[in-house]
Amino acid sequence: MPRPKHQPTTDAPLPLRLPPGISKADALYQVLVQLAGQIGAGGLIPSERVLAEHFGMARTTVRQSVQQLLTDGVLFRRHGHGTFVATQRPGYIDMLTSFSRDMRARGLTPGARVLTAEVEPASRVVAARLQVAAGSPVLRLERLRTADGRPMALERITVPAERFPGIADLDWADRSFYEELERGWGVQVGGSDSQVAAVLPDPADAELLDIDPIQPCLLVDAIVHDTRGVVFEAGRAWYRGDQYEAVVRARRPAS
Repeated sequence: MPRPKHQPTTDAPLPLRLPPGISKADALYQVLVQLAGQIGAGGLIPSERVLAEHFGMARTTVRQSVQQLLTDGVLFRRHGHGTFVATQRPGYIDMLTSFSRDMRARGLTPGARVLTAEVEPASRVVAARLQVAAGSPVLRLERLRTADGRPMALERITVPAERFPGIADLDWADRSFYEELERGWGVQVGGSDSQVAAVLPDPADAELLDIDPIQPCLLVDAIVHDTRGVVFEAGRAWYRGDQYEAVVRARRPAS
């Protein structure tokens, strides 16, 4: 068999041939899953060109297999650097637990980069979601959430500023939103009404999250209320699809 023009850029060797009896796309998928297990999280996967030349495949077929692995969370792309083996997903999204508390429970260090934190008049849409009068002051807070320094989620929320005097003066770079509300204003999360959808991020959001624009995210659109049932937060969050999964628990009511 001729030697490939471009050698794989990983220490783990590729097999000379694809597994027989299945389509090339499925066979390459299996090979890359095995390769990912050998080199571990953060390992660099050979480029599509290398894979195509090594196995004598069309680039479109290679791209199909790699894209499926990106969608399944086995791999992730870093712009300008290549395709890598993804770390194990931290778990499911818990809408009633703060991001900081959730990450600490998983043994990770939570962090945040504040993109926007300013008070502005509530639009009619925002006012309706927060159940306040249009034009009322609201804090618009946008943060990129990280775990061990790695981007995990993009949060964009609004809260009624009049209910939380001084909230706009806080530095939200190293604070848990829910923990701060409980500590400073005695507000505890009682529940939320949420909608979850798989979406493709905007190019600018994908850059912030350090993912490829074709990497799906879990978009959570939520209205959160306290233990008395009063709404205190409305917003959206984009969670990296290669790091999170949605878990649905259903219970049949007793007859």
